Amino acid sequence: MLDPRLIRTQLTDVARRLARRGFALDTDRIGKLEERRKSIQTAVQELQQNRNTLAKRIGQAKASGTDATELLAQAAELPNVLKVREAELESIQIELEDYLLGVPNLPHVSVPEGREESDNQEIRRHGEPPRFDFTPRDHVDIGAGLGMLDFDAAAKITGARFVVMRGALARLHRALIQFMLDLHSREHGYTEVYVPYMVNVASLRGTGQLPKFELDLFAVHNKAILTGINVWVNKRNADGSIPEMRFSPYEQQMFLIPTAEVPVTNLVRDEILDAATLPRMYVCHTPCFRSEAGSHGKDTRGMIRQHQFEKVELVQVVRPEESYAALEQLTAHAETVLQRLGLAYRTVALCGGDLGFASAKTYDIEVWLPGQNRYREISSCSNFEDFQARRMQARWRNPQTGKPELVHTLNGSGLAAGRTVVAILENYQDAAGNVSIPKVLQPYMGGLSILEAGR
Repeated sequence: MLDPRLIRTQLTDVARRLARRGFALDTDRIGKLEERRKSIQTAVQELQQNRNTLAKRIGQAKASGTDATELLAQAAELPNVLKVREAELESIQIELEDYLLGVPNLPHVSVPEGREESDNQEIRRHGEPPRFDFTPRDHVDIGAGLGMLDFDAAAKITGARFVVMRGALARLHRALIQFMLDLHSREHGYTEVYVPYMVNVASLRGTGQLPKFELDLFAVHNKAILTGINVWVNKRNADGSIPEMRFSPYEQQMFLIPTAEVPVTNLVRDEILDAATLPRMYVCHTPCFRSEAGSHGKDTRGMIRQHQFEKVELVQVVRPEESYAALEQLTAHAETVLQRLGLAYRTVALCGGDLGFASAKTYDIEVWLPGQNRYREISSCSNFEDFQARRMQARWRNPQTGKPELVHTLNGSGLAAGRTVVAILENYQDAAGNVSIPKVLQPYMGGLSILEAGR
């Protein structure tokens, strides 16, 4: 969430910066709410001051033996008036906060101008796409030829946008994850963590998925909660009225994680971190669950866009002045995976209009896919600055001031396992339909060097 003080003092500039990413800030609405907030807050402060003044005058009257009846009557009225005004102030503050929860992060000054993917800026390329003396097939046909990739079985079990991997390909998928975890924890200095695959509303709100992207999530319907709601709905007080609900069903709701970013980043929610423990660097492997709302008709073939996939996630929590150096470092760590696998890729800086909701700056790493004859995104590495930290109240104690300050958070895929499998299948295929296994993965495959049909 953006700093409310920034909204109050630099509203026009904030609107201009948000316009770079195609977001129209409702400055009129915010301005009117701010005027009401300040007016009511002034009234509340005056009432509180009057209450204190009356209390002092009543004490003085009693001490001097003066009649305090009128003063006591005024004092008796004040709490009710103050309560009404405080409720009005709280209502306006909630409305402002609810609106700001839907406002995206400000793009960093280095973010390229533009509104769509074609405006993204290529930063660098690594490696040369392979050349074939045959027409390369895509991963769907390769996997079917190997007898190791089965979308029909997954559709029978669950539905569209799922896959079943068999035999050596399933092992390759597992080997990739193990290799990435070892690389990031042993060589790059990340601490491996295991986290829950279900999270609560506070966690999703903290990293920015809620309330804006609820349709992209898979909700877990807790029978106990639903039963409690039914009991509440059907229950009546003696006068026939519905009793007050003692809990919010929405707040009790659980969701399957869309990415390990959510539970891992929330490890520091509501914490004040010791400066000596920064940076915090975490690596985590989890499945990810996404409804892909709004992606109807996109990448319906194969494993590029699925409802369930595996990912190795990198998360860093750093001092604010170190976050952009950390972004370059984290991106290089993700790139190292592709370098070790011998896969050609390019790194692009996303333009303002293509940035994710919570990101201030993002690099996408795109791997070459011969079956599509194009580069496709395999990792997004983002700096959120203090946007997530403000929502989570994740802070560190600055030794210079002794006061708590918001940290900066970053994350990136290091990498998405399914898309990496796709890249290996397509880049290491031969004319016979076999697939060579990158040398770096062969120790994780028991020495197996090739995927062959029927084996």
